[in-house]
Amino acid sequence: MALYRYRFWKKIPFLKILIPLIAGIVAQWNFQLPANMGWWIMIIAVLFLCSIFFIPLLNRFHYSALSGITVSVIFFSVGILLALKNDIRNNSKWLGHYYKESQVLIATLDEPLVEKTKSFKANATVTYLMEGEKSTSVTGKIIIYFKKDSLRHNLRYGSQILLKKNLQEIKNSGNPGSFDYKRYSLFQGITHQVYLKPGDFEILQGENQTWLKKLIYSSREKVLTLLRKNIRGEKELGLAEALLIGYKNDLDQSLVQSYTNTGVVHIIAISGLHLGLIYWLLVQLFKPLRRNKKTNWLAPVLIITGLWAFSLLAGAQPSVLRSALMFSCIVLGESFSRKSSVYNTMAISAFILLCYNPYWLWDVGFQLSYAAVLSIIIFMRPIYNWFYIKNKILDFIWKLNAVTMAAQVLTIPLGIYHFHQFPSSFILTNFLAVPLSSMILIGEILLCIVSFIPSIALFIGKIISWFIWLMNTYVERIEMIPFSLWDGLQISLTQAIFLIFFASGIGYWLMEKSKYGLKMGMAGLFLFLAERSISFIKAEKQQKIIVYNVPQKRAIDFIDGRNYRFVGDSDLLMDGFTRNFHLKPSRILYRIKSTDSLGNFLLTENYISFQGKKVLLLEKAVSFLPNTDNPVVDLLILSGNPKLYMKKLAGSLEIKQVIFDASVPAWKTNYWKRDCDSLHIPWHDVTTKGAFVMKVN
Repeated sequence: MALYRYRFWKKIPFLKILIPLIAGIVAQWNFQLPANMGWWIMIIAVLFLCSIFFIPLLNRFHYSALSGITVSVIFFSVGILLALKNDIRNNSKWLGHYYKESQVLIATLDEPLVEKTKSFKANATVTYLMEGEKSTSVTGKIIIYFKKDSLRHNLRYGSQILLKKNLQEIKNSGNPGSFDYKRYSLFQGITHQVYLKPGDFEILQGENQTWLKKLIYSSREKVLTLLRKNIRGEKELGLAEALLIGYKNDLDQSLVQSYTNTGVVHIIAISGLHLGLIYWLLVQLFKPLRRNKKTNWLAPVLIITGLWAFSLLAGAQPSVLRSALMFSCIVLGESFSRKSSVYNTMAISAFILLCYNPYWLWDVGFQLSYAAVLSIIIFMRPIYNWFYIKNKILDFIWKLNAVTMAAQVLTIPLGIYHFHQFPSSFILTNFLAVPLSSMILIGEILLCIVSFIPSIALFIGKIISWFIWLMNTYVERIEMIPFSLWDGLQISLTQAIFLIFFASGIGYWLMEKSKYGLKMGMAGLFLFLAERSISFIKAEKQQKIIVYNVPQKRAIDFIDGRNYRFVGDSDLLMDGFTRNFHLKPSRILYRIKSTDSLGNFLLTENYISFQGKKVLLLEKAVSFLPNTDNPVVDLLILSGNPKLYMKKLAGSLEIKQVIFDASVPAWKTNYWKRDCDSLHIPWHDVTTKGAFVMKVN
């Protein structure tokens, strides 16, 4: 065991500093440690490490383990400081420290406008706050939504605008299991948003642009014009744009759902798959340079240049840049040392990326990219060796599918954790979709190269359109197969990690015949099953009442074990998007399914009795006669805009808790809150505090 650990760390030495760096980042985000703590930890660790060098050389080896621990502590503190620095809220000039309502802002658009259903959206950077004649220089990013008649043709990347409307802080819905949009935005430095109508802003003269971003956006526009000129069909054009440069505004949403449900959505997203194909093409193209000692150095330079040129053309999105850096590190590692470990190279690239932005650690694309590449490195060759195919074309197709199948081994646990589904038909879908998408991408690159010859470009465009139509049709047909999607899965982060340990250990055992790999894999499986069993036992015993935050709607779940009864607006049962966005994550989290017969549940007009709790639902004016023995109401849930007076209700009922759901107007909620405070009745507003969750048992 000790020999194995020695070989492992010798093979991947950079992992020794990557792990403590990650630990420091996670610790800082979860515990919000003060800045001086990170500095003190680093200073003490550095001084201690320096003191070891004063020990005589012959005795120093006795302290080698202590030196290693000290180095880990140093990089742990580095992780803390990096997380502190990249949190925009710790910037002394962050707009949140200075902004007050009614102030005028000057902001610069960071990107071209993106069209939404009822508005245009763009990220912007706030540069100044103005109050009267006083201006304050600030920094911070916001999201701006422009109403569709807001003269969008006068707005583009670099436009500077004067905002006259109050900013709104970005908040989460607060529903259990829902996506943490506030954290997602914060990790990008975005903390506020605003919706603008004509008259809410003015366009200032002059533009604030950088030459690199201007080049990127102009190049993308030229590529889009070229594709729109030569690709036929709306679905085909939308997918062609997404496949080549990651432009998703023209994608058909039903088609995206089909790709998601069949496990090939990675084809649409510009990621490691695309960069891997570009990397392979460049390696094949510049292979002759490797054969000559005089030109051998030129090959890695051209490969890296090609990778970054494609990344910039694809919009320099974080997922693309991460993949470009990862492959660049692999190229450099192979160039400088033939004995370099690809695992160590990946650790180096991850270290560099996290130093640039430590919050990429929480990015799903970051996690899936590294999991996919690691999985390919570990499992691709064994899977490919399952079959020996003489025909070179069929062998190439099988190799592409082997790559895809290998990538799934370590990404499936993460996919289930983040997306709560497993596309059981992914092998069938990938078998044709992966080689087709590769040919389409190569065809689009060729289309760009020959675009100066219109007739040839149009011919290639027709071929590409047909290939995309074939791939779309195939994916949509696969989606129609019964049980092609296993939906509603719920695993915790630790369960996902245990599954990864299981897959890695068993894979290592099968390839290297290592008993250590078998033990690690079985330990991972045992821990996964143990924690999962405990979670199911807890789910069987749970009893809850949840009042959701669904805009303009009443939505309540009464949960008993793994069953729930819904009480709320009936149109939510028909509105699939709203139900899936606001309610489904909670039901997946608690592992519950709908039922019409719930234990100890009794509904009588606007009274509900559930597990001994009395719930009163009011959405219209009612009158109660004063009683000497007021009946107890454990929960009073108010909806809509009824004409009610809290003091009169309190005189007739013994109210223990008041809940204002998301259908109550804000002005009415504020009125009732004041009454509740004066009567010393606890209240909960789901629009400001998120969903109300009450444990009954």
